[in-house]
Amino acid sequence: MKKFKTESKKLLDLMINSIYTNREIFLRELISNASDAVDKLYFASLTDKDIQLNRADLRIVVSSDQDSRTVTVSDNGIGMTKEQLDLNLGTIAHSDSLAFKSDNSEAQGGDVDIIGQFGVGFYSAFMVASKVRVVSRAYGHDETWAWESNGVDGYTITAAERSEHGTDVILTLKDNTDEESYDEFATEYGLRNLIKRYSNYVRYPVMMEVTKTREVARPADDAEAAEGDAVELQPEYETYTEFDTINSMIPIWKRRGTDVSQEEYNEFYKSDFHDFSDPACTFTVHAEGALSYDALLFIPSRAPYDLYSKDYKKGLALYSSNVLIMEKCEELLPDYYNFVRGVVDSQDLTLNISRETLQHNSQLRAIARRIEKKVTAELKKMLENDREEYERFFDNFGRGLEFGIYNSYGMLKGELADLLMFYSAKQEKLVTFAEYVEAAPADPKVIYYACGDSVERLRKLPVVQSVLSRGYDVLLCTKDVDEFCFQAMMTYGEGDDARELKNVASGDLALASDDEKAAAAETAKAHESLFAAMKDDLGGEVERVTVSARLTQPDEAPACITAEGPLSLEMERIMAQMPDAAGMRSQRVLELNAAHPVFAKLAAAQEAGDADKVRLYADLLYNQALLIEGMPIDDPVAFANAVTQLM
Repeated sequence: MKKFKTESKKLLDLMINSIYTNREIFLRELISNASDAVDKLYFASLTDKDIQLNRADLRIVVSSDQDSRTVTVSDNGIGMTKEQLDLNLGTIAHSDSLAFKSDNSEAQGGDVDIIGQFGVGFYSAFMVASKVRVVSRAYGHDETWAWESNGVDGYTITAAERSEHGTDVILTLKDNTDEESYDEFATEYGLRNLIKRYSNYVRYPVMMEVTKTREVARPADDAEAAEGDAVELQPEYETYTEFDTINSMIPIWKRRGTDVSQEEYNEFYKSDFHDFSDPACTFTVHAEGALSYDALLFIPSRAPYDLYSKDYKKGLALYSSNVLIMEKCEELLPDYYNFVRGVVDSQDLTLNISRETLQHNSQLRAIARRIEKKVTAELKKMLENDREEYERFFDNFGRGLEFGIYNSYGMLKGELADLLMFYSAKQEKLVTFAEYVEAAPADPKVIYYACGDSVERLRKLPVVQSVLSRGYDVLLCTKDVDEFCFQAMMTYGEGDDARELKNVASGDLALASDDEKAAAAETAKAHESLFAAMKDDLGGEVERVTVSARLTQPDEAPACITAEGPLSLEMERIMAQMPDAAGMRSQRVLELNAAHPVFAKLAAAQEAGDADKVRLYADLLYNQALLIEGMPIDDPVAFANAVTQLM
């Protein structure tokens, strides 16, 4: 027995137990090695006219024997001599494929795609196997040699038999334990799943003997007898096996767009991403240069049920040379585009030794930036060309876009603001910020909005009606993230065209005329004692009581609640639902409509010194205003009793 070269026992133990975290990738590594062996032979046929080769005959075969608990991966590639077996398998971390790739980099062209880099993929077999036997015959040689090892001490190389060039890798599976079962790797179902999952797009056929069912043809005599007796014969079936190609070979993202129909894209999306609906949008990215890659991306037509849960995991499937590396590479998508599905395939990625993660995130960041720009461009195109589809998209995924702006403290508003849509109270439809500005007066440079739980309730709010009555539009926002997004944005547009985003339930809206402001100030001064008494009666619930400059007509509401400072009423309402938000209150202001008959009653009660009536009216008006705003009142029973007392 030969000992492994280098510090064999320690290094081999590292290969088997530390580098790889997922034992099922052993088949991916062995099939990738087999593909490299076939590629080397095909390359040799391109440069050596004496090698007569039909590419259609090149293949990889996977088989298993459940009785002997073996799994075999065979290829008819270039094979190995005795010396090559000793060098490639006896020296850990020696990669013959990497050396071949380096020596022939200029001559390979697009017809050869070497996968191996590190020379350790083969040893992943020892994660599932107690013994590995490699039988190989090099092309153009008559001798066959077998390398065998238990993956512990060393290996043997002995003469063997093989009828043609190529290599068989035969794994004897480990015994099952209470914690681990290895039997699944010897089943037809288990092997097919692993091939489809990790090696579906290897460029050569990966074949298996698979079990199928067919109807048994009945003898003519039986059919005639049954017809004469008017008896309906039940069909009989039999099982049989035949060799079948398991993998798809050519990935759909490597085919020219003109050669792929939308129906094929749809079927690929539904099959690979487990959705029963066609995608809303399909697009591709093809990049060549220092970092070459292909990407096929989809925007779903509906949100998955767990999109906004903590268990949802974003990411694109990452392939390297058509071999799956990561099912969901999170680094390829920003959080606000977490709904995008698709694949990225690049042979230029610098993978780590296990191929399960990447060594240089700069490569991923470069791809991610390009993908992000492409997604943004496609969404803008959908908004311009298919308004109905985009509105459905925004209903499903708009919350994530707004969260992207909020989470970046407004830094991303330049990229994402034009993708947002809100219901226009004036136009009675969804509009973008740009469409709001286009339809709005030049001054004031403000975009007015109101936040709440429904469009129907918001449009009835006194603060909304007061803005609409002056000829200005109001965006009615019903998502819980809307207010936070607007607070982070602060403005929409740039330079002199920038417009402030202002909640209609906030302080001064700059809509009152000078005469209205003067009249409000005069009334407030004349009733200072009334407002002071009402503030005291409300026991610190409000910062102040004042005359409203926004409610000025007798037929408008008698009072409304507004908020001063950074925390709006809507933000308070949402944060009150969070577990750690106790005590967070907005700076509330009770605004009274001086033109409403109720105000005259209040003033009369104050003049008459009827403090109880002032207190009763103050509580009623305050709680009524809270209910209209959708805010909870502290004591519903007291409010009901007050209404009864007034009646």
